[in-house]
Amino acid sequence: MFNTVVSTLKAWFPAPEVQAHCDGPCGVYDPSSARIAAEAVVSMTKKILDLKHPEGGDAQAMASYQNTMSRYIAIKEEQAQITKDELLILWTDYFKPVHLEKYPDLHDTFWKAAKTCSACKVEVSTQHCQELMDAVQKIHNMFWATKERDVSWYTAS
Repeated sequence: MFNTVVSTLKAWFPAPEVQAHCDGPCGVYDPSSARIAAEAVVSMTKKILDLKHPEGGDAQAMASYQNTMSRYIAIKEEQAQITKDELLILWTDYFKPVHLEKYPDLHDTFWKAAKTCSACKVEVSTQHCQELMDAVQKIHNMFWATKERDVSWYTAS
């Protein structure tokens, strides 16, 4: 009896077909987390390049230098990986084939951005840092344009 009533109600009041453009509810995806992590990569790269190697045979100064350098490197590599992870989530979960119509270079943009994250992990290069920030900014602009929103790009530094 119950199944008959439910079937009758479904026939009288069919649910409209809906489509989602992403895997989660709107508002889940945001490129700002990639920007924040990329800025940390830039910051750590600058700190690594600015850190002065101690002169002379001061063991305590050398230990402090090595400890600080190790921490900067670990943070730089960790944040580059976080940037890559955040970008890959946007690429694979948010952007859909319909976005390729407006951005035919979408796949190439994300692929190059991911490769630049890797370059920032294995090198100490302000050039690669700038390339990473440029790529994250381009993705930021593409993302917000798909939502028809004008969200300003800004950096903390």
